[in-house]
Amino acid sequence: MDVDRLFEAMKRSILDGEADEARRLAEEAVRQGVEPIQAIERGFVPGINEVGRAFGCQEMFLPDLVRAGEAMKAAMQALQGALGSAAVLRPVGTVVLGTVKGDIHEIGKNLVATMLSANGYKVYDIGVDAAPEAFVDKAREVKADLIGASALLTTTMPGQQEIIRRLEKAGLRGQVRMIIGGAPVTREWVKEIGADGYSEDALGAVKVASELLGVPCA
Repeated sequence: MDVDRLFEAMKRSILDGEADEARRLAEEAVRQGVEPIQAIERGFVPGINEVGRAFGCQEMFLPDLVRAGEAMKAAMQALQGALGSAAVLRPVGTVVLGTVKGDIHEIGKNLVATMLSANGYKVYDIGVDAAPEAFVDKAREVKADLIGASALLTTTMPGQQEIIRRLEKAGLRGQVRMIIGGAPVTREWVKEIGADGYSEDALGAVKVASELLGVPCA
């Protein structure tokens, strides 16, 4: 299979929510010598982005979103070895990543974690439904440069603000930058809570992180 057709098949595997097919295509990419970051950016990311768009327009529904997320996870697991090798060569920063308390969505967070790792960041993913103190405690423990907090619901967005408050209380605000994300997050919210930046997608998150830390973005 030529590379363009491979990328198109990767996109389709995510849209169709076919985890086994996504894993097989990721393994095929590795066998063909395709760079993992290219497989992600040109194959799988367009698929998950299209799923997100379709979900927002009510062309796809929660079961479709869950299946797409499982397919994305399968692909990332298949690429993890190659991604890990690349990341070790170029450590550029340490990030604590999680979904805020009361929120259990993880597709976007997992994709951000993968893309940051692929671009040389050490990522500590504390999972979903994470309390504000969990972000701060982990950031202190690993001497993080960044905290990334995701919120899918407007009702859980205040958790992002509480993380910043706790960072300030712990005296870490000058050392740890704060980036936020999630469907309801806006630039106005970023300004209101005093976050350092936000992104609407995983690729943008890498760019924001790199700009904040002054490192090259792959």
